[in-house]
Amino acid sequence: MGKKISLVLGSGGARGLAHIGVLKRIEELGYEVVSVSGCSMGALVGGFFVANKLEVFEAWVRELEPLDIVKLLDLQGEGGLVDGKKLMQKLQELLGDVAIEELPISYTAVAADIDNEKEVWLSSGALIDAIRASISIPIFFAPVEKEGKKLVDGGVLNPVPIAPTFGDGSDVTIAVNLGGAMMHKELLPKPTTKETSFAKRLQEAISTFSLKSSLLQKGVFSVANSSFDAMQANLSRIKLAAYPPDILIEIPRDLCGTFEFYRANEIIDFGYDAAKKVLG
Repeated sequence: MGKKISLVLGSGGARGLAHIGVLKRIEELGYEVVSVSGCSMGALVGGFFVANKLEVFEAWVRELEPLDIVKLLDLQGEGGLVDGKKLMQKLQELLGDVAIEELPISYTAVAADIDNEKEVWLSSGALIDAIRASISIPIFFAPVEKEGKKLVDGGVLNPVPIAPTFGDGSDVTIAVNLGGAMMHKELLPKPTTKETSFAKRLQEAISTFSLKSSLLQKGVFSVANSSFDAMQANLSRIKLAAYPPDILIEIPRDLCGTFEFYRANEIIDFGYDAAKKVLG
C-alpha cells in the first residue's frame, strides 16, 4: 500500500471519537495523510487533526463527564434545541484561529444546504466556522446561515464524503464509516453508576424550558435522532457502493449513543482496534 493517504471521516455523533483511534493507528504505521474530507464529527476530528491540535482535543474530551457536556449546551437555539455558541467557544479555545487555506493538509468539511437539497463543500475560510456548519444535527443544533444558505449536518445528504478527495494525488483512500452494521450487543464497558445517562441530565438541565423539556420527555427527540441515524446508515451504504474507497473501516452503529461523549476513552480505543484489524 502506498504511503500517501486520503482520509474520509464519516458522520455519527459520539461514535466519531473512534476517528481519533483510527488516526493514531494511521500515524503509527507511518502513512502520510495528504487530504481529509469530513462530515459532522468527522469534520470536527479531521479539523483538529489537520490543524495539529488533535492531542489537545483528545485530552479534553477524555476528561468529559455527562454534566460537563450539559454545561456546554445553550438551550435557546432558534431552529434547534441548542444554539451551539458555548460549545463552539470552547472548541475555538482549543483550536485557535485557523484558516483552512493555511492548513498543511487539504481539508473539506461537508454540510448540507437544506433548502436547496445540495451538499456544500467548505474548503476555505475559518476552520471553526466550517466545523460548526458541518455538525449542525437537525432538531438538536440550530442551523448555520452562510451566504444566504441554511446549513445543517452534512450527514443529511452524504455521511461518508469521498468525492472531495478525488484528484488529490494520494495513493490510497481510507474511509471510516460510523454507520456500520449493528451488533446488537454491548460493545463498550458498561458506564459506572456515576455516569448518569446523558438524556436524563439533559432533561434536568432544561426543565425550565417547558416546550423543549416536553419534547424530550415525550421521546420525540429520541425517535427523531434514531431515525436520523438509520437514514445516515442507509445513505452511507449507497454512497460507498457508488464511490468505494480503497480501504473501509466500519464502526458499528450501535457502538454507543449519539451524545455519549463521556465514554471517550472506550470509543477511542475501539476505533484504534478497528483500524488495527483492517490496516494491521
